[in-house]
Amino acid sequence: MMQHLIVFPVVLPLVAGILLLYQRQGLVRYKRTVSVAATVLLLLVAIGLLRQAASGEITYYALGDWQAPFGIVLVLDRLSALMLLLTAVLAVGAVVFACAGDDEKGSNFHGLFQWQLLGINGAFLTGDLFNLFVFFEVLLLASYALLLHGGGKARIQASVHYVVLNLAGSSLFLIAVGILYGATGTLNMADMAIRVAELSAERDGLVSAGALMLLVVFGLKAAILPLYFWLPKAYASAPAPVAALFAIMTKVGIYAILRVYSLIFGDSAGDLEALEQPWVWWLSLATLAAAGVGVLAARDLRLLVAYLVLVSVGTLLAGIGMRSPQAVSALIYYLIHTTLITGGLFLLAEMIGLQRGKAGTRIVKGRPMVQGAALAMLFFVGAIAVAGIPPFSGAFGKALMLNAAEGTQRLWLWPLLLLTSLASLIALSRAGSTLFWRSHRGTISGTPLSRCQWFGVIWLLSAAPLLVAMAGPVSSYTQATAEQLANPQVLIRTLLPDAGDAQ
Repeated sequence: MMQHLIVFPVVLPLVAGILLLYQRQGLVRYKRTVSVAATVLLLLVAIGLLRQAASGEITYYALGDWQAPFGIVLVLDRLSALMLLLTAVLAVGAVVFACAGDDEKGSNFHGLFQWQLLGINGAFLTGDLFNLFVFFEVLLLASYALLLHGGGKARIQASVHYVVLNLAGSSLFLIAVGILYGATGTLNMADMAIRVAELSAERDGLVSAGALMLLVVFGLKAAILPLYFWLPKAYASAPAPVAALFAIMTKVGIYAILRVYSLIFGDSAGDLEALEQPWVWWLSLATLAAAGVGVLAARDLRLLVAYLVLVSVGTLLAGIGMRSPQAVSALIYYLIHTTLITGGLFLLAEMIGLQRGKAGTRIVKGRPMVQGAALAMLFFVGAIAVAGIPPFSGAFGKALMLNAAEGTQRLWLWPLLLLTSLASLIALSRAGSTLFWRSHRGTISGTPLSRCQWFGVIWLLSAAPLLVAMAGPVSSYTQATAEQLANPQVLIRTLLPDAGDAQ
């Protein structure tokens, strides 16, 4: 049974999605039960896989028992196991929140939700470059429909931009995969790493072109400047549970950069080594600066949280650009923090908007809220955490990032990251004071919120103190993950024992 556990994060949401889409009309309780049960089971599977990967052993599952490099393989290492667990934790909060009523605002929410999990999990597990493209398409197709869930002019407008840009990215991805396949003769990432290391000089230019095209595609998924303009409106207009799940979507792009450029274009790639480093480093700093301006300019709470996602993207990509195990360890810790906290803030913004009547999530004065005190406390925790103020996990994560910078990197990263944190604190302070302190006159508005909504927000925002309380074991795991990524020969030997020594 344990040897088949790796395939469960793909099979489980696939089967659940089929069951949910088969019963398209009515049966709300059935849909919620199946969806929540499948997501909780996915969380338990992810915990089991993390425990399995924590030993440092890399395992794989060959579909149809066709071995690499000819067959399709799912690969489990420390990084993929961590990303699976992070996705499952985020999904539990989002799907329970949706059961308060958001899932009934359109059709097929739960089935599409499960298929988006299928695409995300598959992208984290696949060891094949073409199947990375396939899983990208699965998660994108589900996200197109989820973004439109409930309808509305703003969602339709944002979805058009989102769909067009991602279709262009998918086309570029397919072209890049074709170029790399033509140059190396393989699509298995471990096998491609070996062949890139042995590549003849006349094919270097072709592989470089394919690698840089992949960087553009992954940069679009991660929302790096100048490819991020689709994100703020798309995330701000999406239904709250969908926006919360979308918090992991940019991390799929970051994961892909980490995986592809550490494995295929790692130390053994010769002149192709560090191909992405200068691009990622400088564009990540530009993303940080632009996101800081966007945070200050936001006049809607959902848009503010969307720009906070971009701040995290710039910070994470700066960790990749620093290109050291210490920086990778820091960015993985920060990735856990920012995914859960921004996901929780999207849900919290929806709760605040529901209790403010016509004012909604706009950062303007409104009537006092029925449960304003509890919402204010949760907002305070989320704001302090995401801005990077002690004692919560944001401060610890950013301290690790700053400490990982070396030499001239500090001259650029320190002022930009600290100024962006200050901008976030100012924007969140202004939002909190307007929403809660300045809204003390008039008749109390809103109705009590559902327990499902409270659970979803508290489930995700509780990561802020928990990541600090468990900073020791979490940091040890992230450090071991960074060291494993820096040594791709282990993965290559696991998948291709006869060819691994060529590295």
